[in-house]
Amino acid sequence: MNIKDTPEHWETLSSARPFQGAKTAVNSDEVRMPDGSVARRDYQVHPGSVCVLALDERGRVLVLSQYRHPVRRRLWELPAGLLDVPGENPLLGAQRELYEEAHVKAEDWRVLTDFYASPGGSDEAIRVFLARGVSDADGERYAETGSEEADMEVTWAPLADLVRAVLAGELSNPGLVAGVLALSAALASDTGLDGLRPGLAPWPARPYEV
Repeated sequence: MNIKDTPEHWETLSSARPFQGAKTAVNSDEVRMPDGSVARRDYQVHPGSVCVLALDERGRVLVLSQYRHPVRRRLWELPAGLLDVPGENPLLGAQRELYEEAHVKAEDWRVLTDFYASPGGSDEAIRVFLARGVSDADGERYAETGSEEADMEVTWAPLADLVRAVLAGELSNPGLVAGVLALSAALASDTGLDGLRPGLAPWPARPYEV
Protein backbone atom coordinates (compact mmCIF):
# COMPACT_ATOMS: atom_id res chain seq x y z
CA MET A 1 0.00 0.00 0.00
CA ASN A 2 1.40 3.37 -1.07
CA ILE A 3 0.60 5.76 1.79
CA LYS A 4 0.83 9.38 0.71
CA ASP A 5 -1.35 12.49 0.74
CA THR A 6 -3.41 13.06 -2.41
CA PRO A 7 -5.20 16.14 -3.78
CA GLU A 8 -8.99 16.19 -3.53
CA HIS A 9 -11.61 18.90 -3.86
CA TRP A 10 -15.11 18.90 -2.42
CA GLU A 11 -17.60 21.32 -3.99
CA THR A 12 -17.58 24.77 -2.37
CA LEU A 13 -21.06 26.27 -2.67
CA SER A 14 -20.16 29.68 -1.26
CA SER A 15 -17.22 31.45 0.33
CA ALA A 16 -17.08 34.57 2.51
CA ARG A 17 -14.20 36.39 4.21
CA PRO A 18 -15.40 37.80 7.54
CA PHE A 19 -11.88 38.88 8.54
CA GLN A 20 -8.90 40.24 6.60
CA GLY A 21 -5.74 40.99 8.54
CA ALA A 22 -2.39 42.40 7.52
CA LYS A 23 -0.90 38.99 6.73
CA THR A 24 -3.65 36.40 7.17
CA ALA A 25 -7.42 36.16 6.80
CA VAL A 26 -10.38 33.96 7.78
CA ASN A 27 -12.62 32.27 5.21
CA SER A 28 -16.04 30.80 5.84
CA ASP A 29 -16.99 28.20 3.21
CA GLU A 30 -20.17 26.20 2.64
CA VAL A 31 -18.98 22.76 1.49
CA ARG A 32 -20.96 19.89 -0.07
CA MET A 33 -20.19 16.73 1.92
CA PRO A 34 -19.98 13.24 0.34
CA ASP A 35 -23.43 12.32 1.72
CA GLY A 36 -24.99 15.39 0.08
CA SER A 37 -25.29 17.49 3.23
CA VAL A 38 -23.79 20.98 3.50
CA ALA A 39 -21.33 21.96 6.21
CA ARG A 40 -19.65 25.25 7.09
CA ARG A 41 -15.88 25.30 7.36
CA ASP A 42 -14.15 28.32 8.94
CA TYR A 43 -10.38 28.44 8.54
CA GLN A 44 -7.37 30.72 8.50
CA VAL A 45 -6.02 31.68 5.08
CA HIS A 46 -2.23 31.85 5.37
CA PRO A 47 0.56 32.66 2.87
CA GLY A 48 2.77 29.83 4.12
CA SER A 49 6.00 29.76 6.13
CA VAL A 50 9.59 28.61 5.95
CA CYS A 51 11.87 27.39 8.76
CA VAL A 52 15.63 26.90 8.68
CA LEU A 53 17.47 24.23 10.64
CA ALA A 54 21.06 25.47 10.48
CA LEU A 55 23.49 22.68 11.42
CA ASP A 56 27.17 23.33 12.17
CA GLU A 57 30.14 20.96 11.87
CA ARG A 58 29.85 20.08 15.58
CA GLY A 59 26.28 18.75 15.25
CA ARG A 60 24.72 21.81 16.83
CA VAL A 61 21.50 23.51 15.71
CA LEU A 62 20.93 27.26 15.69
CA VAL A 63 17.85 28.06 17.80
CA LEU A 64 16.30 31.26 19.02
CA SER A 65 13.89 32.13 21.80
CA GLN A 66 11.07 34.64 21.51
CA TYR A 67 7.79 35.47 23.22
CA ARG A 68 4.62 34.21 21.51
CA HIS A 69 1.61 36.10 22.79
CA PRO A 70 -1.23 33.74 21.69
CA VAL A 71 0.20 30.90 23.84
CA ARG A 72 1.66 33.21 26.54
CA ARG A 73 5.03 31.47 26.43
CA ARG A 74 8.60 32.09 25.34
CA LEU A 75 9.40 29.35 22.83
CA TRP A 76 12.65 28.04 21.41
CA GLU A 77 12.31 27.98 17.63
CA LEU A 78 14.18 27.73 14.35
CA PRO A 79 14.71 30.89 12.29
CA ALA A 80 11.45 31.23 10.38
CA GLY A 81 9.16 33.63 8.59
CA LEU A 82 6.15 34.12 6.36
CA LEU A 83 6.12 33.76 2.60
CA ASP A 84 4.39 37.11 2.34
CA VAL A 85 5.81 38.00 -1.08
CA PRO A 86 3.37 36.47 -3.64
CA GLY A 87 5.02 33.69 -5.65
CA GLU A 88 8.32 34.02 -3.78
CA ASN A 89 10.76 31.15 -4.07
CA PRO A 90 10.69 29.60 -0.56
CA LEU A 91 14.45 29.01 -0.62
CA LEU A 92 15.05 32.73 -1.04
CA GLY A 93 12.64 33.41 1.81
CA ALA A 94 14.50 30.94 4.03
CA GLN A 95 17.86 32.50 3.21
CA ARG A 96 16.49 35.93 4.07
CA GLU A 97 15.09 34.76 7.41
CA LEU A 98 18.39 33.11 8.38
CA TYR A 99 20.21 36.36 7.64
CA GLU A 100 17.70 38.63 9.38
CA GLU A 101 17.21 36.56 12.53
CA ALA A 102 20.70 35.12 13.05
CA HIS A 103 22.98 37.10 10.69
CA VAL A 104 24.45 33.96 9.16
CA LYS A 105 24.51 32.40 5.69
CA ALA A 106 24.84 28.82 4.44
CA GLU A 107 26.43 27.10 1.44
CA ASP A 108 24.35 23.90 1.24
CA TRP A 109 20.53 23.85 1.34
CA ARG A 110 18.24 20.80 1.45
CA VAL A 111 14.56 20.26 2.21
CA LEU A 112 14.04 18.43 5.51
CA THR A 113 10.25 18.18 5.54
CA ASP A 114 6.98 19.83 4.50
CA PHE A 115 3.87 19.89 6.63
CA TYR A 116 0.58 21.71 7.31
CA ALA A 117 0.56 23.53 10.65
CA SER A 118 -3.08 22.77 11.51
CA PRO A 119 -4.97 21.44 8.47
CA GLY A 120 -8.30 21.24 10.28
CA GLY A 121 -8.37 25.00 10.81
CA SER A 122 -5.74 26.60 8.57
CA ASP A 123 -4.23 26.21 5.11
CA GLU A 124 -0.76 27.22 6.39
CA ALA A 125 1.93 25.11 4.74
CA ILE A 126 5.43 25.02 6.24
CA ARG A 127 8.69 23.97 4.60
CA VAL A 128 11.67 23.19 6.84
CA PHE A 129 15.09 23.56 5.22
CA LEU A 130 18.40 22.11 6.33
CA ALA A 131 21.25 24.62 5.99
CA ARG A 132 24.89 23.51 6.23
CA GLY A 133 28.21 25.21 5.64
CA VAL A 134 27.12 28.02 7.93
CA SER A 135 29.20 31.17 8.42
CA ASP A 136 28.70 34.75 9.53
CA ALA A 137 26.84 36.94 7.04
CA ASP A 138 28.44 39.97 5.45
CA GLY A 139 27.48 43.56 6.23
CA GLU A 140 25.63 45.10 9.13
CA ARG A 141 23.37 42.98 11.31
CA TYR A 142 19.67 43.36 10.49
CA ALA A 143 17.91 45.42 13.18
CA GLU A 144 14.28 44.53 14.00
CA THR A 145 12.17 46.92 16.07
CA GLY A 146 8.61 46.91 17.35
CA SER A 147 8.10 43.14 17.43
CA GLU A 148 8.93 39.99 19.38
CA GLU A 149 12.01 39.57 17.19
CA ALA A 150 13.68 42.58 18.84
CA ASP A 151 13.91 40.53 22.07
CA MET A 152 15.25 37.25 20.65
CA GLU A 153 17.95 35.14 22.28
CA VAL A 154 20.06 33.15 19.81
CA THR A 155 22.27 30.15 20.61
CA TRP A 156 23.62 26.85 19.26
CA ALA A 157 22.32 23.64 20.88
CA PRO A 158 23.42 20.01 20.34
CA LEU A 159 20.95 18.07 18.20
CA ALA A 160 20.79 15.25 20.76
CA ASP A 161 19.75 17.70 23.48
CA LEU A 162 16.97 19.08 21.30
CA VAL A 163 15.66 15.60 20.46
CA ARG A 164 15.59 14.72 24.15
CA ALA A 165 13.75 17.96 24.99
CA VAL A 166 11.18 17.43 22.23
CA LEU A 167 10.40 13.90 23.44
CA ALA A 168 10.20 15.16 27.02
CA GLY A 169 7.60 17.77 26.05
CA GLU A 170 9.94 20.65 26.85
CA LEU A 171 9.99 22.09 23.32
CA SER A 172 6.76 22.57 21.39
CA ASN A 173 7.21 24.93 18.45
CA PRO A 174 5.99 22.88 15.45
CA GLY A 175 8.75 23.93 13.06
CA LEU A 176 11.45 23.04 15.56
CA VAL A 177 9.80 19.75 16.54
CA ALA A 178 9.33 18.67 12.91
CA GLY A 179 12.78 19.81 11.85
CA VAL A 180 14.69 18.25 14.73
CA LEU A 181 12.94 14.89 14.46
CA ALA A 182 13.22 14.88 10.65
CA LEU A 183 16.95 15.56 10.87
CA SER A 184 17.41 12.81 13.45
CA ALA A 185 15.53 10.37 11.20
CA ALA A 186 17.52 11.43 8.11
CA LEU A 187 20.83 10.91 9.89
CA ALA A 188 19.72 7.41 10.92
CA SER A 189 18.54 6.46 7.42
CA ASP A 190 20.50 4.45 4.84
CA THR A 191 21.02 7.46 2.58
CA GLY A 192 21.76 9.99 5.32
CA LEU A 193 21.56 13.69 4.54
CA ASP A 194 22.49 13.05 0.88
CA GLY A 195 19.06 11.47 0.48
CA LEU A 196 17.25 14.71 1.28
CA ARG A 197 15.52 16.66 -1.47
CA PRO A 198 17.39 19.61 -3.00
CA GLY A 199 16.62 23.11 -1.78
CA LEU A 200 14.63 23.90 -4.93
CA ALA A 201 12.47 20.75 -4.75
CA PRO A 202 8.84 21.28 -5.92
CA TRP A 203 6.32 22.22 -3.24
CA PRO A 204 2.77 21.51 -4.46
CA ALA A 205 1.23 23.22 -1.41
CA ARG A 206 2.93 26.50 -2.34
CA PRO A 207 3.95 26.49 -6.02
CA TYR A 208 6.67 28.98 -6.91
CA GLU A 209 8.79 30.16 -9.80
CA VAL A 210 12.47 29.11 -9.90
